[in-house]
Amino acid sequence: MSEQDRDWDEFDPEAREEREIGREMVSKSTGLGSVVAHFYRGEMSVVTTWRTRLDETINWAVTIISAILIYAFSTDGNHVILLAGMVVISMFLGIEARRYQAYDVYRARARLMQENLFANTLDPSQGVEHRDWRRELSDDYRNPTIKTPYLEALGRRLRRIYLPLFALMLAAWLFKITAFSAGRSWLDTAAVGSVPGTVVFGVVGVFYLVMVAIAFWPRERHSKGEFGDVEHGEWKNTD
Repeated sequence: MSEQDRDWDEFDPEAREEREIGREMVSKSTGLGSVVAHFYRGEMSVVTTWRTRLDETINWAVTIISAILIYAFSTDGNHVILLAGMVVISMFLGIEARRYQAYDVYRARARLMQENLFANTLDPSQGVEHRDWRRELSDDYRNPTIKTPYLEALGRRLRRIYLPLFALMLAAWLFKITAFSAGRSWLDTAAVGSVPGTVVFGVVGVFYLVMVAIAFWPRERHSKGEFGDVEHGEWKNTD
């Protein structure tokens, strides 16, 4: 049956000949390979762009933290600036979590093609990872949706980047109010204006408990993974 006579209503993306187009790309001379190559290059370009946006947020956060720490421990520095730094880091965390959600959309598409198209092209004997991957990819292009919940995005960025930054700010704040107390108790030094030091400590403590809970609370993973938890292989062994 010719391509013109084909009934596209009978298309079954789960059928072997339909889902394993990687085999067709290497066994037949078609224009499909060229189209997919340009298509994949475009997807990777978008992934790289969003990856760069994530890195820019991290760079700005680290730069501002460095400036805050330098000022806080200068002659005119005050521990309040460190509390303000915690708020600023939280703002960057919120921005980056949103960016991570968008990044994961395009990364998931690229990974879907890598797992089911290119891997199958290199070794068709292994089949595909997802039987209906073409339908999933088509549906996502017709109706793009966020794959990762916001709390999961927050947790992942906290574990990877921001929790150490928060820990650094906390350590600097505690050191500031204890080592530079000028003979006063650390509770008195921790006061902010008319707010008692005990209240400030309570707010900071609750804030950090919430951050740790978001980072490590057990939840089902929705973001697309890249590296599996497997033992290191010898794929690059040149002996």
